[in-house]
Amino acid sequence: MAENETLECITEHERILQEIESTDTACVGPTLRSIYDDQPNAHKRFMEKLDARIRNHDREIEKMCNFHHQGFVDAITELLKVRTDAEKLMGQVTDTNRRLQEAGREVTAQTEEVIRCRIQQRNMATTVEKLQLCIPVLEMYSKLKEQLESRRYYAALKTMEQLEKIYIPRVSQYRFCQIMAENLPRLREEIKEISMSDLKDFLESIRKHSDKVGETAMRQAQQHRTFNSAVVKQVGVGHYTKPVYSLNGRTHTHTPNGLLIDDDTGDEEEADEEVLTAQDLVDFSPVYRCLHIYTVLGDRETFENYYRKQRKKQARLVLQPQANMHETVEGYRRYFNQIVGFFVVEDHILNATRGLVTRAFTDELWNMALSKIIAVLRTHSSYCDDPDLVLELKNLMVIFADTLQGYGFPVNRLFDLLFEVRDQYNETLLKKWALVFREIFELDNYSPIPVDTEEEYKLVVSRFPFHDAEIEKQQDFPKKLPMSQSVPQIYTQVKEFIYASLKFSESLHRSSTEIDDMLRKSTNLLLTRTLSSCLQNLIKKPHIGLTELVQIIINTTHLEQACRYLEEFITNITNVSPETVHTTRLYGLSTFKDARHAAEGEIYTKLNQKIDEFIQLADYEWGMAESDGRASGYLMDLINFLRSTFQVFTHLPGKVAQTACMSACKHLSTSLMQMLLDTELKQISMGAIQQFNLDVIQCELFASSEPVPGFQGDTLQLAFIDLRQLLDLFMVWDWSTYLADYGQPTSKYLRVNPATALALLEKMKDTSKKNNIFSQFRKNDRDKQKLIETVVKQLRSLVNGMSS
Repeated sequence: MAENETLECITEHERILQEIESTDTACVGPTLRSIYDDQPNAHKRFMEKLDARIRNHDREIEKMCNFHHQGFVDAITELLKVRTDAEKLMGQVTDTNRRLQEAGREVTAQTEEVIRCRIQQRNMATTVEKLQLCIPVLEMYSKLKEQLESRRYYAALKTMEQLEKIYIPRVSQYRFCQIMAENLPRLREEIKEISMSDLKDFLESIRKHSDKVGETAMRQAQQHRTFNSAVVKQVGVGHYTKPVYSLNGRTHTHTPNGLLIDDDTGDEEEADEEVLTAQDLVDFSPVYRCLHIYTVLGDRETFENYYRKQRKKQARLVLQPQANMHETVEGYRRYFNQIVGFFVVEDHILNATRGLVTRAFTDELWNMALSKIIAVLRTHSSYCDDPDLVLELKNLMVIFADTLQGYGFPVNRLFDLLFEVRDQYNETLLKKWALVFREIFELDNYSPIPVDTEEEYKLVVSRFPFHDAEIEKQQDFPKKLPMSQSVPQIYTQVKEFIYASLKFSESLHRSSTEIDDMLRKSTNLLLTRTLSSCLQNLIKKPHIGLTELVQIIINTTHLEQACRYLEEFITNITNVSPETVHTTRLYGLSTFKDARHAAEGEIYTKLNQKIDEFIQLADYEWGMAESDGRASGYLMDLINFLRSTFQVFTHLPGKVAQTACMSACKHLSTSLMQMLLDTELKQISMGAIQQFNLDVIQCELFASSEPVPGFQGDTLQLAFIDLRQLLDLFMVWDWSTYLADYGQPTSKYLRVNPATALALLEKMKDTSKKNNIFSQFRKNDRDKQKLIETVVKQLRSLVNGMSS
């Protein structure tokens, strides 16, 4: 076994040595490690084996050296011989290299120059190529600058868009392009600010020029209306579209699709007349430019909102009137011109731009404006008291409404307002004519009109429809017409009022029937309110006497008769038959009747007042023993006054004169009765009764003389029947008959009241104590005194019976 182990160990060492000899030195480590991993002392045997292998190789090397030594010696000998030749060759090579270096130095320099030129050429080609890409960018940017300087902002925005989308992306790697790209948003903002500033200037411009634009549009509307009226008269009723008044020097017509069609047809003469238009007065380019700019920038909605907001503010300013606008027509004209100018501009913007303003927006503005306009006009027109100014206002309102109606704005509410203004106009007319009537009445002499010649008569008849067969039959002059000079003047002024009222009805697009109705209603107001009030005030004036009142009654009678001629006058103006179902009738008949009745009542009142004045002059001596044998002076004066007054009444209608006479007699009778029964009068003598009886007899004689014709029998005398029976009772002293027949219809003293007789009897009874009427009774027959006392008791019993 020991031999076997030795043999294996030897074999293993051989293998290891072979690996060491054949393996790279980097891999010897694992092989050598395996030696130490074997049996103990194995490395000693391996070292021994290794030493033996080294010696064996040394011997082989020695043998190899010995074998090749001679060849080595020979080689060295040969090398020594070659050395000299090598040195010569080295010298030649060095010299040749030197000469070659000297010869190639110029070529090298030229070659480097060529290389440098080639690099420059390549750089230049690259530069040219890059510049060809950059030049369009620079040209576009230069163009952008020029456009900005020339304020062509819309084109500038288009150029910016091309720069951003086309040109700058091609050369975006260059810094100047980056600077350009960074600068473009700032330029856009500058354009927005500049365009917005231009828009503000535009808004200020149209605010200043609205007055002129409105004036031009209203003038064109008035001319167009006149032209249409002439065309309608020539052509007749036909279908045509309503033109919108020129905004660009030519007439436009609105078609159903909202487009504007130019109407170039017309006479050469019209073409020669250059019409001042809104575009001539206002430059609309800023709003177009600003709209396009904001559209391109994608901010159109902001622009639209701003524009509409500013226009609303301007609308409110335009609609705010001046405080003294109502004082002159120019104030109203400026107000209307500004409003028309505002909406003409809005209509132009509506049709010239797409969506900047919409029809709904303009309608909203118009509705707001219309409400404000109506409120303003209603307020300011109410301050106006000049009918001419109100008429001017009406004409302006009609032109204003027609102008805006031509642009498609609804104006029905304005025409409705015109009816309110018409009422205001009528009120101012009524006030004006009230002054006219008062002046006529104040200047009237209240006496019949004298006419000395045929020409004067015809002149009066031409002014007033007077017809009197008896006066016309009179061939000789002078003549006297029954009415005073105020009658033809009043009649003429009523016709003038109708003409003035008719002026307002013109151009209101109303039918003849409506105009006729308006004229009749306003004339009725003039008659029933203004003229009636003036007449009533005239009648109540203190300085108007009985003669004037009689003339007023005559005047109102003639004016009443002339009312039918006023109706014919209105019919001739309006061509509306008075037989039309809804035709309003004139109320002049009732007006003049009321005035006449008032005058009649005033006659009665003044006549009674005059009687009272005469009665106050009465100075009876109530204790006189006997009468004077003649009537009192005051009463005779009163009767003479009444007689002369009733002679003036001959021109009055019969019933008026009769009523006045009856009223005067009754009032005189009542006043005399009150004088007898006055509580302050304590005593009356029989002589005073006799004197009083003489006065009553004169009154009865006056009544029986028929101071006013038309009384039947003794009707007028019955006014004094109460006094007559009372005085007869005392004068005859017929108490037995009175007391016996009291209460009988056939009583002689039926009109004597017991209380009245008792009061007068007690006044006479008291005089007996002072030796007056009853003194003789005491001397002659004391029984008669007892009879008086008995009568007094019986009268008191009658009075008490009546009261119970």
